[in-house]
Amino acid sequence: MAKFIPVTSPLIPPLEDFLPYLEEVWASRRLTNGGPMHERLECELAAYLGVEHICLFANGTLALVTALQALRISGEVITTPYSFIATAHSVLWNGLKPVFVDIDPVNCNLDPAQVEEAITPSTSAIMPVHCYGIPCDVEGIQRVADTYGLKVIYDAAHAFGVRQDGASILRSGDLSILSFHATKIFNTFEGGAIICPDAKIKKRIDYLKNFGFADEVTVVAPGINGKMNEVQAAFGLLQLKHLDGALKTRRRLFERYCQAFSGISGLRMVSPRSNLEWNYSYYPLFVDEENFPISRDALFMRMREADILARRYFYPLISEFPMYRGLDSAQPKRLRNAFNVSRQVICLPIFPHMEDHEQDKIIAIVLHAAKGSNNG
Repeated sequence: MAKFIPVTSPLIPPLEDFLPYLEEVWASRRLTNGGPMHERLECELAAYLGVEHICLFANGTLALVTALQALRISGEVITTPYSFIATAHSVLWNGLKPVFVDIDPVNCNLDPAQVEEAITPSTSAIMPVHCYGIPCDVEGIQRVADTYGLKVIYDAAHAFGVRQDGASILRSGDLSILSFHATKIFNTFEGGAIICPDAKIKKRIDYLKNFGFADEVTVVAPGINGKMNEVQAAFGLLQLKHLDGALKTRRRLFERYCQAFSGISGLRMVSPRSNLEWNYSYYPLFVDEENFPISRDALFMRMREADILARRYFYPLISEFPMYRGLDSAQPKRLRNAFNVSRQVICLPIFPHMEDHEQDKIIAIVLHAAKGSNNG
C-alpha cells in the first residue's frame, strides 16, 4: 500500500517514557474525578501557558459548551463562519442563536467593525476564533464588547502557547477555550480546557464539568460530565516535556515551505507578525486562480492523486451546512470574504516527525503547478 502523507500527525513520545506515568495511575487506583495526574497537569499547563487558572476537559467541544453555560449566555452569539463546526455547534447545543459575520480576508479572523454592525438587543456574547493561531484583533473586539456590555469567549483551539507582545493570547476576553485533540500541537488523545481569569469562575466551571456537584450531597447547577481522566492527563504531562522540540521542528518546516513558495504569483502565505510567538500549527496556502495556473481544487486533487492528504481548512463554511444555511446571517452575500477565502485555502501537511523528502514531494507538486505543468 502507498504511504499517505497526512495533513497532521500527533506528537507521540516514546512508549517507554509513558510507562512510568501509567504505573503511577495504576498504583493510585484513581482513574478520573480530579486525580493527581489531573491536578499536576492543570498546574504545569498554567505555568507553561502563562495563565492563572485552567480547567481541564475531556474534549474541547465540551469546554466550549460549558463556557457558554458558565457565563450564563442567552439569546444571540456573534461568531465566525470560517472555523471548525464545533464552534457554532456549541452555540446551538446551548439553545442559542449563532449570528455569523464576515472575516478579515488577510488574517481570517472576525472583523470587529462587522461584529459591531451585527449587534442587536438579543446579542449577549461574541465567540471569535484565533484562526490558525493568528490572534484576532483582541483590542478591537474588546472595545466593541465593552461598549455594548457583551461577553467574549475565544475559541482558541489553534492558539496553544501563542504569545503576543510577550503575553499569552489566552488571557484575552472573558474565557478562552483550548482543544487537546490528537490533531493539535499539544494533545491528550482527546481533551480540552477553559482558561479562567479568576478562582471564582474556575470554581463554577469545575462544578459544571462534574454534574454540578459542589460536595457529596449538594448540586448547585445542571452540570455535565466533562472531566478529563487520569490517563489523558498523564499523557499530557509527558507531552509537555517534548513540546518545545516539536515546535522548533514545526517552525523549520514552515520556513522551508515559505522559502520554496516565495514570490510565486497567485499564492499567498500566512506571515506571523514580529511581535508574535507563534506555534506553527498549520500551513495554510491561499490560491488565487486568476493569477495561478490552476485552481485550489485542482491543486488539492493533484495532492490526493499523489497520496498527500492536504485539507481545505475551512471549506465549506459553517454557514453552508443544513442546520445553519437558513439563517439570515448565513447568506453568502453577507460573508463575501469568508466565502472567497474558503475557496482559496489549502492546508499543507506539517507535523513534528515529517521528513524532508515528504515535504520536498509536496513542494514539487506546487512548483510544477506554478509552472503550468500537468505532471504534478
